[in-house]
Amino acid sequence: MPVLTTDAESETGIPKSLSNEPPSETMEEIEHTCPQPRLTLTAPAPFADETSCQCQAPHEKLTIAQARLGTPVDRPVRVYADGIFDLFHSGHARALMQAKTLFPNSYLLVGVCSDDLTHKFKGFTVMNEAERYEALRHCRYVDEVIRDAPWTLTPEFLEKHKIDFVAHDDIPYSSAGSDDVYKHIKEAGMFVPTQRTEGISTSDIITRIVRDYDVYARRNLQRGYTAKELNVSFINEKKYRFQNQVDKMKEKVKNVEERSKEFVNRVEEKSHDLIQKWEEKSREFIGNFLELFGPDGAWKQMFQERSSRMLQALSPKQSPVKKEGFLSQTPKN
Repeated sequence: MPVLTTDAESETGIPKSLSNEPPSETMEEIEHTCPQPRLTLTAPAPFADETSCQCQAPHEKLTIAQARLGTPVDRPVRVYADGIFDLFHSGHARALMQAKTLFPNSYLLVGVCSDDLTHKFKGFTVMNEAERYEALRHCRYVDEVIRDAPWTLTPEFLEKHKIDFVAHDDIPYSSAGSDDVYKHIKEAGMFVPTQRTEGISTSDIITRIVRDYDVYARRNLQRGYTAKELNVSFINEKKYRFQNQVDKMKEKVKNVEERSKEFVNRVEEKSHDLIQKWEEKSREFIGNFLELFGPDGAWKQMFQERSSRMLQALSPKQSPVKKEGFLSQTPKN
């Protein structure tokens, strides 16, 4: 494996060239004892100051091509990524995933800047440094977390943590009086670019909260936070609470309307069934009525039969007339 020559350093002190001379026999005999990539996710990643690399074997400089071909199991490629990682989100996680998967055998160290440095060079954060450190420890792609990471990487820092490559997006990062804080890393051939995730960033999230401030203030008041905790004035507190009451009334009215619609729908369904049954029954009723009272119905026949019987009963009986032996009586004069 190529080793670093003594004169292969840039003006900044960062190694930038390789020698083809093979390492000495003494160097080859020393085994690498650097921390290995995490194989289990049952515990958070350790802090660098709790598990510093004590490997005595020489840390040979690698090219990107060599790293991509693969390295021995006991010599993982040590990739460094740094940032603020405020309000840790999917964009951060995707960047770290890219850094972790740059090479077949990678050990990802993540540097997190302290509150003092961040507030000085970038601005105020939502999460404090302890919260940001812990957020990184629980990311599955991270093997080690470096607390209080430097804003600008120095040769001493790179050597102390035996860093092979630095991963970050390729957009020049102007800060601390520099047009690009990674310029010297790029010149040393140690920079490996990653891609930013569009549509998500800490600034975007904060912008959403600021834009909808009233909504979130009302939300937290409703969940039990005090006006003092939310830094809300007395007048705004009363306004927000009144708006919450109005929203509750609107919700109740909405629920009543929905229930009313459900009731109307049920009534319509039942009305349809009732009308259908009524139509069936009415047809049956009309048929029975016509059968009974129609022109040729049973009632007419029964009426005719009763009428003929009554006529027969009411008509007088004729007695027989006797012509023979009839004596006419004439008055006497």
